[in-house]
Amino acid sequence: MLRSSSLSLSLVSSILALGAAAGCGGSYGASRFSAESYAPRAKGPMPSGQAAPAAPAVSVVSPAQPASATTPIAKEEAKPEQGTEHYQDYGVNPFVDTKQDRLSTFSIDVDTASYSIARRYLSKNGSLPPFQSVRAEEFLNSFDYGYAPPSAQSRTPFDVHFAAAPSPFTKGHHLVRVGVQAKRITPAERAPVHLVYLVDVSGSMGGADRIELAKKSLELLTDTLKPGDTVAICTYAGDTKVVLQPTGVEDKQRILSAVRSLSTGGGTSMGSGIQLAYDLASKTLQKGHVNRVVVLSDGDANIGRSSHEEILKSIEQYKNRGITLSTVGFGSGNYKDVMMEQLADKGDGNYTYIDSEREAKKVFGEQVDGLLQVIARDVKIQVELDPNVIRRYRLLGYENRDIADKDFRNDKVDAGEVGAGHSVTALYDVELADPNALPSASAITVRMRHKPAKNALHGGSDQALESTFAMPQAAFAASFEEAPESYRFAVAVGAFAEVLRKSPHAREWKLADIERIAGAASAQRPERQELASLVRAAARLSR
Repeated sequence: MLRSSSLSLSLVSSILALGAAAGCGGSYGASRFSAESYAPRAKGPMPSGQAAPAAPAVSVVSPAQPASATTPIAKEEAKPEQGTEHYQDYGVNPFVDTKQDRLSTFSIDVDTASYSIARRYLSKNGSLPPFQSVRAEEFLNSFDYGYAPPSAQSRTPFDVHFAAAPSPFTKGHHLVRVGVQAKRITPAERAPVHLVYLVDVSGSMGGADRIELAKKSLELLTDTLKPGDTVAICTYAGDTKVVLQPTGVEDKQRILSAVRSLSTGGGTSMGSGIQLAYDLASKTLQKGHVNRVVVLSDGDANIGRSSHEEILKSIEQYKNRGITLSTVGFGSGNYKDVMMEQLADKGDGNYTYIDSEREAKKVFGEQVDGLLQVIARDVKIQVELDPNVIRRYRLLGYENRDIADKDFRNDKVDAGEVGAGHSVTALYDVELADPNALPSASAITVRMRHKPAKNALHGGSDQALESTFAMPQAAFAASFEEAPESYRFAVAVGAFAEVLRKSPHAREWKLADIERIAGAASAQRPERQELASLVRAAARLSR
C-alpha cells in the first residue's frame, strides 16, 4: 500500500485530533485545482451529498482559494463536530505541458475505501457522496480488469499493460490507461503470517453494519489462514483489553470463539489500543514472516494519553521493525475517513472500507493474498511522456500520492507496498502534439522502482530494483469503440469519479454517457453492472 511523501507528521497529528491543516505540494510544478474553487460552498461542517436532509453532516478539509500555476494550494483547518463524517479534499491534478515537465511520478496505491464509501451513500443513504470523499484512484483500483500477471520467468514482480483511445468525452483528447499487475502466488509460496486484530468496541461501533460486520470480516479472514499462522486479538474502548494471546491457527475454533465474543460499549482510546496491539505483535515477530496489525474501526476516536507525535513515531518505528498496520473501516454518520486512511499510510498497510458482507467476502476472501503476502515495498511509478508526441497531460487521481520527480531514485523516500495479486490502474487524459498522426512507440514509457519484500519467499533487500516498460504503438486504438472492453470500463469508472468529485475538467461530461459506456462494457459481471446502476442513481440525484 502506498505512502505519499507529501503527508507530514503535522498533517496526520491534526487528523488524529479530528481536525486537519495540510499543505498540498505537487511534483509536476503546478498547483492542484480545488473542486471547491469551482463550486463554492461553505467551509467546515456541511450536509453530505447535497441531496438528502437525513444524511450525516460532513466535515472536510479543503483547499482554500485557487492558486497560481506554480504555487501549491493551501489548506484551511476545519474541525469536525461530534457526529459528523470527516473527509479531506486533495484537489484535482491540472494539465501539464510536457515541454515543461515530461515526468509524472507517484507512489503506488492499492486502497479501495473511497469507492465503497460512495456506494454506501448512493445505495443506502440515497444521496450523492461528499465530493471530498471521492478519490479517483480508489475507484479505479476497486475493479479487476483482467491484467495478465508477469510470467514465472520474469525478473520483476510486475507487468504493465497499456491501452489508449480517443476520449468519448472531450474532442481532441485521448485517454491512456496504465495497468500494473503484481505476481500471484500459490498457498505453498506464502510466508507465515502473524496477525493482531485490533478491534474498536466503543459505543459508536454498535450495530449490524459495524461490530457485527467487523466480526464477520474477521471470521472470513481467519478461515483463509493456514498452519504456521497466528492470530492475537485486543480491543479498545474506554480502556484496552487482550481478548486472545497469540494463538496458532491450528486452534482455529478458539480464535473464532474469541472473535464472536466481541461486544461494544464505552468511550474510545485508540492510542492505547495501538500500543497494546504492537506489544502483542512483537511477541510473534519473526524475520522473513508477515507481521501485521489490522485495525477495525469507524475512526471516531480520541487517541488516549499519548501525544499525536508519539503515536505516529511509534507506528513508524514498528513499521521499520517489520510490523505493518492496515485499517478496515465500518459504519456511517460519524465515520472518520481521513484518520483511517492516514493510519494505514503511516503503517505501510492497506485501507479498505466494508459496507456489506459481500464486500467483506471480496476483501477477506477473494483478494486476501494481497493483504497477507507483500511482494514489493516502496513501489514508485514514473511515467515519461514524449513532448514530440504528447502536448500536455493530466493524471486522474493520485493527488495525495505525489512524489517529486527527483525523488524517484531516492530510496530514502517512502512509497507504497504491493501485495500478491494486487493490480493498480492509472488513467491519463492527454492531448497529442499532432491529433492526425498515429502516436509512435516512444509516446509513453513507464518505469517502476521497488525494494523486494522482506519475507520467507524473497528474503528481502533494501537495494531497490528498477524496470522499464514502453507503450507499444498497437496499444492506441483508432476509435473508442475499438478499444478493449476492460479499457472502456476503466474509462467509465474514472469518469464517474471525476464527475462525483466535481472535477473542473469534467464539467461537460454526462452521467448518461458514463452509464452507457459502463453498461456496454459490463460483460455481464455483477460488480460492473453495479457500477452502471450507481451511475444511474447519481444521475437521478443530480437532477
